[in-house]
Amino acid sequence: MKLLLKWLLAACALLLVDYLYSGVRIESFTSALIAAAVIGLFNALLRPVLVVLTLPVTVVTLGLFLFVINALMFWAASGVLSGFFVAGFWAALLGSLIYSALMLLVDVALKGVRKR
Repeated sequence: MKLLLKWLLAACALLLVDYLYSGVRIESFTSALIAAAVIGLFNALLRPVLVVLTLPVTVVTLGLFLFVINALMFWAASGVLSGFFVAGFWAALLGSLIYSALMLLVDVALKGVRKR
């Protein structure tokens, strides 16, 4: 049940990113649901591989390269979906930062729900 709630809130977060930032466009709530699932899948499967492969660059940049990896996951999801558009890499970087901040709030809210 918690996973389903987090998925729905992730889709809402993507819609909020669309509302707040013009570089990201989502056509419908269904597209947001699919995009949230694809972003989650990419973050679960591809991100760990990319983090390991780019470890030297990440160490040299003191971890800032992880933002680039997050942006690449966000941009890659827009590349495989038809209802989710990102204007370019810089739009993906800013969109992924907003989305990450919103998902941090979702995680904090869900942690507060779990304690009750």
